[in-house]
Amino acid sequence: MMRILITGANSYIGTHIEAYLGRFPAGYETETLPMRSHTPDEYDFHGADAVVHVAAIVHRKETKDSQPLYDAVNRDLAAAVAEKAKREGVKQFVFFSTMAVYGRLEGVITKETAADPKTQYARSKLSAERRIAALADDAFFVTILRPPMVFGPGAKGNPARLYRLAKALPFCPDFENRRSMVSIDTLCEAVKALLDAPRSGVFFPQEPEPVATRELIERAMREQGRTPRRSRLLNPAIRLARACTSVGKKAFGDLVYENLYELPLPDGEEET
Repeated sequence: MMRILITGANSYIGTHIEAYLGRFPAGYETETLPMRSHTPDEYDFHGADAVVHVAAIVHRKETKDSQPLYDAVNRDLAAAVAEKAKREGVKQFVFFSTMAVYGRLEGVITKETAADPKTQYARSKLSAERRIAALADDAFFVTILRPPMVFGPGAKGNPARLYRLAKALPFCPDFENRRSMVSIDTLCEAVKALLDAPRSGVFFPQEPEPVATRELIERAMREQGRTPRRSRLLNPAIRLARACTSVGKKAFGDLVYENLYELPLPDGEEET
């Protein structure tokens, strides 16, 4: 049986991973470690096979003064947890990063695309990746995930905004776009597969095909007990918003991983 420690109590991804692994009681023993108001040194990692680190600051409004907070939690805490895991004999460290390290609102991301984070959140995540990557060796696997938007019941961030939009709209916009996304179920399956066959690298869990935003709106309408009806009435406004605003690009733009499933670890040096 594998012992899996999950950092970040009450996180959306962490709670779903714990529940998913709980379906296999003969294979996994899980424990969630709260990180808010706690330090890694308060916990004993000895005997754990893997640490899945999901604790982070996300979905929070950024200000000119908030970069130190993002760095302290998303970079420094993550590095401290990874260092402790390696020191106490843990075999694998799974770190949740983000598609946002590429700094793209639209476009195609391939294995040649360089990271170019634009937000404090993304910069702190990429810095954490590089610091943690330096710890990898033959006895300590560093597994970094850069998922695109995660959707599913209760998901926060952009899926929650689309849920509210669906509630307000009388119909579903019949607008076609392509976005790499990953359902929470697919993401949990990917984590389990990487725990079962641990290795170092950067991984890109995603649905087999890009998803149109309207599919999420239709899903939200069904969850609200409504029958989705498509209309192109709002398409001109959507095109205008997509052309002129970051919100429109995030909601209805095209942003995809193209043939991107695994990369070597980033250079193990933190950006200056």
